[in-house]
Amino acid sequence: MSWGSPAFVLAIIAMSYGAWLITSWIRAKHGYPIENEWGGMTEKNDGPDARRQIEILSNENAGLKGQVSRLEERIAVLERIATDPAERTAREIEKLR
Repeated sequence: MSWGSPAFVLAIIAMSYGAWLITSWIRAKHGYPIENEWGGMTEKNDGPDARRQIEILSNENAGLKGQVSRLEERIAVLERIATDPAERTAREIEKLR
């Protein structure tokens, strides 16, 4: 096999890929963070802290959904007031007094 042949280049690529797989497997086996595609680190997060964080975020999400629905109702009322004729709006205000 010559140094410039395509087989040699492919062998080097295969060895690099194999070394990366073995390194990732060892890191995962021992609980170390694993590199992602862009060189950053990813961590396995399955513990009780992760469950608690998911619960907190779910509760916050539910609260924000309620707040958005209330704001949508208020916007609908404001749109109705802005697009209704002034005379009708004045009558409705007088009824409320």
